[in-house]
Amino acid sequence: MTTTLHRVVHASVLLDFAGARILTDPWFAERPGYRHGEPTAYASGADLPELAGVVISHGHHDHCDVAGLAAYRDKAVPIATIAGVGRRLRAAGFTNVVELAPWQTVDFGPVRVTATPARHGVPESTFVLTGDGHSVFFGADTLRIPELDEVARRFDLDLALLPINGLRIRPFNRQVVMDAEQAAELTRALRPRYAVPIHYAFTAGPVGDRLFVRHERLRPDRFADAVAALAPETAVRVLETGVLLTL
Repeated sequence: MTTTLHRVVHASVLLDFAGARILTDPWFAERPGYRHGEPTAYASGADLPELAGVVISHGHHDHCDVAGLAAYRDKAVPIATIAGVGRRLRAAGFTNVVELAPWQTVDFGPVRVTATPARHGVPESTFVLTGDGHSVFFGADTLRIPELDEVARRFDLDLALLPINGLRIRPFNRQVVMDAEQAAELTRALRPRYAVPIHYAFTAGPVGDRLFVRHERLRPDRFADAVAALAPETAVRVLETGVLLTL
């Protein structure tokens, strides 16, 4: 058996640990201020394959599309998230939701989920998922923070999924997501075998991009170049949505 990554859209991926599939940060439907900027592999939760679990980093729509996920057929699917998000999921009918603080763990069958630190405009968690002899860091849309260096001390990572669009909130120009160079520096600290950029095609739409947010779209080449300079032992794989990577 093998472990694979199937990129869905934005920060949403399917990680398949020898048949145990974990979905990260589900986002299906667009709405004002939230545009995919790229095709999505699944139109709704109804289209998903059987899941062993779901991890949700925080409550923003582009990472926690509750209505879209509610179309998934099994409301008992295990979900790990951060404090405060669970009530929204339970209200949508999900019955097996756990809220984790950093370094707490839960097992989804053969896959262990460990919450890890994050910093964003709202409370957030990143995660390490371990199964089938592989460990994967899921970076959601965190900033580069020193607390994440501890991940490398606790885990030997095969793969890091890292946001790179450097999102900033107007009009104060407040950064809330790491950019390509900061993600490359985190790659150097984490030392994964592979790094896959995520969270880079998103757009808030013509009005939203002009008035509310600033970000760098469709620049995974910048991340690849920065990793080549800072962490040449890590192989970067830029994946279109729907494409598989085998670890």
